[in-house]
Amino acid sequence: MALRYFIVYKPFQVLTRFGREGDKQVLADYFNVPKDVYPVGRLDYDSEGLLILTNDKNLNHRLLDPKFGHEREYWVQVDGAVTPEAVQQLQQGVTINIDGKDYRTRSAGASLFETDPVVPDRHPPIRFRKSIPAPWIKLILNEGKNRQVRKMTAATGFPTLRLIRYRIGRLHLGGMQPGDMVEMERQELYDALFLK
Repeated sequence: MALRYFIVYKPFQVLTRFGREGDKQVLADYFNVPKDVYPVGRLDYDSEGLLILTNDKNLNHRLLDPKFGHEREYWVQVDGAVTPEAVQQLQQGVTINIDGKDYRTRSAGASLFETDPVVPDRHPPIRFRKSIPAPWIKLILNEGKNRQVRKMTAATGFPTLRLIRYRIGRLHLGGMQPGDMVEMERQELYDALFLK
């Protein structure tokens, strides 16, 4: 079996799966890959950004097992004027609810973008309200709980409006647009993820 590796920009409101589920869009609507290729991990339906597709089961294990922590960078547009205190809370870790239990997030890299990052238009766009700012935060995590980023920004009082996973390890979206796909060689991908 030939191992194949793809990085894609998952569009907004697309399920992280190839099989159909009701009338929602799925990866197969955008990406044509061999039948044995599947997504590593997931991005929520209402999130967008970097996703790895492969048939390499070892890579899946290395990226999803919590004991192999690896950096993921998210660009998060939030509702309201973010305070320095909120950024500090994100850096130090906040308490969120995971499966009905309180969970304290690990310390994270968090900073406010001084100018809005250049990102593709989203369809449909976020709701725009002239009187309420919608700044962007860069959030760097070494863990990945269900809907963690959204829960973290909400815990500091600033709900997430738009969420883009920009980077995993050294792999990043660069100038990719929603629906774009790039095939990579195993060594190139493993090097970018700091894997042997």
